[in-house]
Formats: sequence, structure tokens, C-alpha cells
Amino acid sequence: MTVLLADPEIAALPVVDSGEPLVPVPTGTADPDGDRPLVRSGVAARLAVAQLLLPPGRRLRVVEGHRRPEDQRAIWQRYSGEVELAHPGAGPGELRRLTSRFVAPIEVAPHVAGAAVDVTLVDRLGRAVDLGTPIDATPEQSRGACFTDAAVGAEAREERRLLGLAMTGAGFVNYPTEWWHWSHGDRYWAWSVRAAAAVYGPVDAPSLVAAGR
Repeated sequence: MTVLLADPEIAALPVVDSGEPLVPVPTGTADPDGDRPLVRSGVAARLAVAQLLLPPGRRLRVVEGHRRPEDQRAIWQRYSGEVELAHPGAGPGELRRLTSRFVAPIEVAPHVAGAAVDVTLVDRLGRAVDLGTPIDATPEQSRGACFTDAAVGAEAREERRLLGLAMTGAGFVNYPTEWWHWSHGDRYWAWSVRAAAAVYGPVDAPSLVAAGR
């Protein structure tokens, strides 16, 4: 059974925060018409490595990085309500588990730690590549196709493979219910790689943003 972010094993892991600042993602990895998402500096360095590991004709597109705690809480509350409607017989514990397939509980949320990115691939002209579902397609909307190992078309499966090779090669781990969600340094990463502790904990953006942002 897939270990989810709501699992007590994840929350039990300690955090020894490195104090790394939040910095913009590397140039060329974000939407050229929008702001560059913030991530911890070590995560930004690994994104640059992941970009180098992609084959010619493919580039990373970082859609989201750090998320404010209040935004995380709002997303949790909204989606939890959707899950309750979709699964009327589920008790509180099951609702929490089902919600955590798509949104992390605030206390362990990788985005709030600046440790996670939601990423996809684009071609050399910046056009979106089909990876089987849109980013942020819920399990209910996608009928499970958002799961990384879901049965999707051959072309989408190959794009997911390329993305996975680049991101794992750069030191990221995937959250298996979301093909687009990758993290480094958070509690889920620590559990995945059997590290003694996470190196990034929750942070408010203004307190750790590097000078010159």
C-alpha cells in the first residue's frame, strides 16, 4: 500500500532545518510570462541539474514551488470537502488519508517547506508536452491517471519516464499519487531515502527569501 503524507511514519520524522534561503527557480525553468516560483537554494541547484539530464528538445517547466502556510490550509480545506462529497461513507481517518493523496497536511507539507516543486515538460518552443493529465488533476477528476504509475498512453508514459529519470537523477523523490510532484529535503524525501531527518521544515516566504529577490 502506498505510504501517503498523512501517514504517522512521515510526521514522526524529525526536522533539522539547514536554514537555506528561498530563491527563485533557475532561469528558463519557469513560465516566461510569470513570476519564478521560490524554492530552497539546494532545490534550485538540483533543478538546474535535472534540466541538464533531460534529452534535447525537452525542458523543465516549474509550475509551483514554495506555498504559504495559509494557502496550504485553504487548499486542504477545499479539497477535503470535495473528497467528503465523493466518498460519503468515509470516516474522519479515511477522509484524511484520501485527502492526502492530493494535498499534504500542513504539518508535513513539502511545498510549505520550500522543498517541493510541481513540474512538467515543454518542448524547445515552450509548448506543453502531454504527460497524460493536466497538472493538479485530482484522483477523482482523472480517475487515477494522475498517479505516477497509472496506465496512460505510450507517449505520455515515455514523457513521464524522461521526467522521472531527470528528477531522480538530480536527487528528487516523487509523490506517487501525483506525477508532477517532486521534492528534496522534506519529511517525505527523508522517509523515501531513509535519511535520519528532513533538512527543510515549514517556512514563511518573507523570513527566508534571499537578498536581492
